[in-house]
Amino acid sequence: MYDLIGDIHGHATALKKLLTKMGYRETEGVWRHPERQVIFLGDFVDRGPEQIETVRIAQAMVETGAALAVMGNHEFNAVAWATPDPDVAGEYLRPHNEKNRDQHAAYLEQVGEGSALHREHIDWFRTLPLYLDLDGLRVVHACWHEPSFAELTPHLDGSNRVQRQAWPALTTKGTSSFEAAETVLKGLEIPLPRGAMFLDKDENPRRHIRTRWWEQEQLTYRSLAMVPEEAIESIPHDPIPEDVLPGYEGDKPLFVGHYWLTGEPEPLSPHIACLDYSIAGGHTESGVPGKLVGYRWNGESAIDPANFCWVTD
Repeated sequence: MYDLIGDIHGHATALKKLLTKMGYRETEGVWRHPERQVIFLGDFVDRGPEQIETVRIAQAMVETGAALAVMGNHEFNAVAWATPDPDVAGEYLRPHNEKNRDQHAAYLEQVGEGSALHREHIDWFRTLPLYLDLDGLRVVHACWHEPSFAELTPHLDGSNRVQRQAWPALTTKGTSSFEAAETVLKGLEIPLPRGAMFLDKDENPRRHIRTRWWEQEQLTYRSLAMVPEEAIESIPHDPIPEDVLPGYEGDKPLFVGHYWLTGEPEPLSPHIACLDYSIAGGHTESGVPGKLVGYRWNGESAIDPANFCWVTD
């Protein structure tokens, strides 16, 4: 049986608390359970104060068989940041501009950019699969999207890991491979109807919206849009075309992270659970701390709300 754990973002203290709560104990540097195995949903780095320790715990568990893991968008970005562009001398697959550096700065400072430890982390991040399709359940960081998996398959090995030579293809904006990786790791974006737009948090005009792709009813652009609260009135209530959203058959429970949810953990749908409840952010205005959330899967075919468990930092 599996214990799934959402986005950690360098909060190793919370991770240790959650592992302890779920009955894991550290022995010879590895957290283990006598009968169960963890599945990490990605996003080990960026933002938090204990990123090195977080990676150490997760990597040791995965490499000794105490855990499985999928890649998050932050691990994907970390690899791209550290990988030279083979076509442009002196450049990298993730541009070293101010915006990208700010997003990655806490990790680079803690690990020491270019250090032996940094290189070791990048090598391990490369081994993480983009998704897991296991007996009884599925795991992906942001969106289970069969068309994207089909697009990505030529770039993956037999364990759904990005092949080394495929990184340039998956990081080149404007290509179908780039869009597929973005969907799987960041969520499904769809274009707004002609003439519609909104301003993002940086006041940039946007004509695509990230969606609550798991919803099954009342499917309008506004009801599905994941945009800043002040922008929601700019999104039209027009119905979403039936062929746009992927749907999910629900033949197995599916676990995702990524979405920085709030409140008490609960299923997104009878067969989908998100385990990212903002441990790295908290909610200072409301005074409600973020949570590191796990789910104790015991073979059930639908998400059981009683199986969520969590800690705060």
